[in-house]
Amino acid sequence: MDTIQTTKRIYSVFTIMKFTYGIVPIVAGLDKFTNVLVNWEQYLNPTITASLPFSPHTFMMIVGVIEIVAGLIVLSKPAIGSYIVMAWLTLIAFSLIASKEYFDVAVRDLVMAIGAFSLAQIARITSESKVQSTHEKFAFS
Repeated sequence: MDTIQTTKRIYSVFTIMKFTYGIVPIVAGLDKFTNVLVNWEQYLNPTITASLPFSPHTFMMIVGVIEIVAGLIVLSKPAIGSYIVMAWLTLIAFSLIASKEYFDVAVRDLVMAIGAFSLAQIARITSESKVQSTHEKFAFS
């Protein structure tokens, strides 16, 4: 397969992953305010809930803001935002595992964290490819 075709495929995968890992946290973050998709408080580790200085709902709204910001960073700076989403998903998974509930959700979040890490790696490749392409254009001009 030629380099141009490979590059196009990589950019296609990169674009799909960037929008997935950007939009999903934004939607989940917004839903922390409405609980339309799910009652998010049910996933809180009881130890965390007991130590909160405010209501679990307030905590989930703070979480929602963080998720919205993380999604926006993925959309604008995928190489950085993907690491943030990866870390966030990993922390959520560890919290679920520590609560000894929702192991299925924890596994899903760890798999999604691996995907976010993969997006960060692809973002680096596509960024380096753009820089190399720009240098080649100027070298032959």
